[in-house]
Amino acid sequence: MSSLARAARVDRSFLYRHRDLLERVHVAANTPVQESRLAAVSGASLQADLANALERNTLLSARVRQLEKRLSEQFGEQAWNASDLGVAPDIDQLQRHIDMLEQELAEKRGELEGGTGGLEAARAANRELTRLMNQPSTR
Repeated sequence: MSSLARAARVDRSFLYRHRDLLERVHVAANTPVQESRLAAVSGASLQADLANALERNTLLSARVRQLEKRLSEQFGEQAWNASDLGVAPDIDQLQRHIDMLEQELAEKRGELEGGTGGLEAARAANRELTRLMNQPSTR
């Protein structure tokens, strides 16, 4: 009973509480195993069963992720509504605003780089004038 419960991943008490299962276990334990039944299970059929189980596991994992995402969205919406912060923001509108601000930032950086070139030229001229003024005059 212990090995059967372990294989079924249940507690032994589960098997003892369900009389119909207990009877079937006792009948199966007392029934001799027929060679033809053992021969029917081949390595190829076991591999096919394993491949099918793995495929089903993959599909179920994807479904769980999808349901978790939907649940998260629902909880997020409920939390937003409960917070009394107003209407949920329009994500598309916010994205357009971000794009516009990024474009303005790029333009301002271009203007700044253009102004930096003129500033460097003015600094160079100032250095030259300062150098000329500080030279002793040759008279």
